[in-house]
Amino acid sequence: AAKLQGARVAHVNATAFGGGVAEILATLVPLMNDAGLHAEWQVIKGADEFFHITKSMHNSLQGMYFDWNPAARDIWLHYNRLNAELFDDTYDFVVIHDPQPAAIPAFLDEQRGSHHGKWLWRCHIDLTDAQAELWDFLRGYVERYDAAIFTMKNYVKGELGVPRLYAIPPAIDPLSPKNVPLPEQSIREILARYGVDPDRPMITQISRFDPWKDPLGVVEVYQKLKDEFPGLQLVMIASMASDDPEGWSWYERLARRAGEDWDIHILSNLNGVGSIEVNAFQRAARVVIQKSTREGFGLVVSEALWKGRPVVAGNVGGIPLQVEDGKTGFLVNNTPECAEKVGWLLREPALADQMGEKGIEYVRERFLTTRYLRDYLRMFVDLSGTGAPVPTQASRAQS
Repeated sequence: AAKLQGARVAHVNATAFGGGVAEILATLVPLMNDAGLHAEWQVIKGADEFFHITKSMHNSLQGMYFDWNPAARDIWLHYNRLNAELFDDTYDFVVIHDPQPAAIPAFLDEQRGSHHGKWLWRCHIDLTDAQAELWDFLRGYVERYDAAIFTMKNYVKGELGVPRLYAIPPAIDPLSPKNVPLPEQSIREILARYGVDPDRPMITQISRFDPWKDPLGVVEVYQKLKDEFPGLQLVMIASMASDDPEGWSWYERLARRAGEDWDIHILSNLNGVGSIEVNAFQRAARVVIQKSTREGFGLVVSEALWKGRPVVAGNVGGIPLQVEDGKTGFLVNNTPECAEKVGWLLREPALADQMGEKGIEYVRERFLTTRYLRDYLRMFVDLSGTGAPVPTQASRAQS
C-alpha cells in the first residue's frame, strides 16, 4: 500500500445489499481507506426493466438461454449510457463489478473522448457455459478495459483481449456481524424467535432464491431424510435484493413445494433476518447445504466453514476451492448424493464437528478479507507501474 498512498479508487456495482458483491465491498472499501487509499463505492441507477434484463443476462452468462434481442440490448445500453453521464469524477482505479454497468467506460469515451485512470472489470460469474451470442456482445465492451478479474482462470471464455488478466477468489470478513462469534444463549433466542426449535436438528441453505441455487432440490433432500430424522428442521434464508426481480417467483415456488410442513422455514431480510440472524442459523445448523448447480464462488460456503460447520455443496464453480471433499464437507453432483452425505453427517455428529474444525483453519489460511485486500493492492501496483509485477496469491495457486 505504500506505493499507492492517496490513490483514488471507485468500486461500481448494481446493488448496495442482498448479494456477495455488496458484502465484499462493505468491507473492502473501508479497508482500502485504512490502507491509505481514497476509496469510494457507487451503486448504479436503474429501473425494473433494466434489472429484469440484467438478471436474464446473468443467467445467460451461466448457461441459460436468453433471447438477446435488440429491445433487451437497447435497454441495457440506455441505462449504461445514463450511468456514464452521472459518472462525473476522475479516479486512478475504477473497478466495475459484473455485467450490469460494463459499458460505462465505452460511453465515457463516446461522451468525453476518453476515460481517466485504469479501469478493471471484475466478473463474479462463471462464464464457462456462457451463451455465445450474449458473451460476444459483452466482450466487445469488456475488451476496452485495462484489466479483467475473474474468480478462477478457467472462468474466462475464449480469448479475451485485455492487457492484464487476474484470477482472485473472494473472501469473507471475520469481524462482520455475519461472522463474529455469538453467545450460545443469543443463538437459541434467535432460533426461537423464528419458530425453530434449538433442541432439534436443523439443516440450512442461505442463498438467493434462484434456479442456480436449486432451492427445490434442497427441500427434496430434507424430505428424503425426514423419515429417518423425524425431528429434522430445514431453514432456507435469502436476501431479496433490488437487482433480483426473479427472487419473488422462486420464493413462491419454494413456498408451494414446502406446503404445510411447519418444519420448513422460509425466511428473508423482509421478515427481519439480517446478518446476526444468518450468523446464528449457520452456527446452529448440524449441516450447511449449498446445492448450487452454477456458482461463481459462493461466499456462504466459507462463511459456514468459518463457523465450524461441515458443508455439503454442489461440485461446481468456485465451491471446490473452498470445500475439501471428505475433510471439511462433501462435494456432490445431484440430489441423491446430497441427501446421502447430509444424512451421514447427521448420524455422525462428532465427525461432523471434526470436519468443521478443519474448515475453520482452511478458511483462515485462504479466504479472509485481508488476503483479498492484499491481492487488490498488488493488482493496483502492477497496473500503475510503481513496482515489478507481482502475481496475486490466487494466481500463483492456480498457475
